[in-house]
Amino acid sequence: MNNQPNNDTRNGVLNAISAYFLWGLAPIYFKLIKEVSPDEIMIHRIVWSCLLLFIFILASKKLPALISILKQPKVLVKLSITATFLAVNWFLFIWAVNNDHLLDASLGYFINPLFSVALAVIFLGERLRKWQIVAVALAIIGVLIQLVYIGSLPIISLALAGTFGIYGLLRKKLSIDSFIGLLLESALMLPFALIYWQFFVSSGTTNMFNNSVSLNTLLIFAGVVTTAPLLCFTAAAKRLTLSTVGFFQYIGPSMMFILAISYYHETLVIEKLITFGFIWAALFIYSIDSFKAHKQKRKLAGLQTAKDL
Repeated sequence: MNNQPNNDTRNGVLNAISAYFLWGLAPIYFKLIKEVSPDEIMIHRIVWSCLLLFIFILASKKLPALISILKQPKVLVKLSITATFLAVNWFLFIWAVNNDHLLDASLGYFINPLFSVALAVIFLGERLRKWQIVAVALAIIGVLIQLVYIGSLPIISLALAGTFGIYGLLRKKLSIDSFIGLLLESALMLPFALIYWQFFVSSGTTNMFNNSVSLNTLLIFAGVVTTAPLLCFTAAAKRLTLSTVGFFQYIGPSMMFILAISYYHETLVIEKLITFGFIWAALFIYSIDSFKAHKQKRKLAGLQTAKDL
């Protein structure tokens, strides 16, 4: 019996859990370098991610595969599109965390799995079950409640959910090694980052030779903070359906929510809490439905195996 599918699923699940757990811890890191502006932090994310990923490529002997991708212009064009969505998502998250909008970031990543489900239906032909439709409807109602009672849409939340959901969809459709894809995406951002760093950034921390060793260490560590969860995410996306990957999304935003309320003391107004409540209810329904569907699928697979024997 071939156990490869089961191993792929198991590895995909472990990668998904790891990715979202690391994302949940990311705000702590960005708060540590709050003295640095979001655009400057963004530059360091790109520069040090490129360096770290290139070292990984060399160490894992994937340089020939990288060169092969570089000879495919159509793939590079597609990667430039994914890189754009990724760059916007990176910057929005840094800005949200360091401007005391961690609750908005949390809400965005709670919305993301349901947004991913909608994308899977529209672009991948996946079909929604009855309770999945209910879950998506509840999420929409939750967002509309904030629009009615606060008078504005949760723009930061929707932008984070949208950019990362689209990024996940596009990356899933590209048959590229996770390390190589992320390196090329970062490399496509790199010229813009370096030009911006050289000509447009002017602050007390711009010149790293003037910074303390501890601050420079934290800035360089941006490569690890950025690369590690994304590698786990792309590895998971290759092994699982997009809707299944979305199932684990609650880990990261739950950690962000707890940090925002209990540690960073952001204010949670009642209208926003109601919105969170609808999103949580939607995720609960979606999760239960997904668990039952997965259990049923395994049962049918077991019956089919027994029949084949």
